[in-house]
Amino acid sequence: MIVRIMGEGQVEISADDIGVLNELDSELETAIETDDEAVFREKLHALLDKVRHVGKALPDDSLEPSELILPPADASIEEVREMLGDQGLIPG
Repeated sequence: MIVRIMGEGQVEISADDIGVLNELDSELETAIETDDEAVFREKLHALLDKVRHVGKALPDDSLEPSELILPPADASIEEVREMLGDQGLIPG
């Protein structure tokens, strides 16, 4: 799966890593639903850090279509709320 982190570029994520990313995504959704800014910030950073850790960075000139777009680390709760789909940020 090709993932774009807004403002950072693209990474390729193995299907084996989607499960742990979905767990972090669920925790992020809960923080958004409860408007808990501190937990939201913690979970967003944890999700993005995990994507960076397990993902293989694609070259900057790569033109691969992104299957998933994640918000930047400084996104607000409201910005991320608008990005959420029926299955969170990470479908799966």
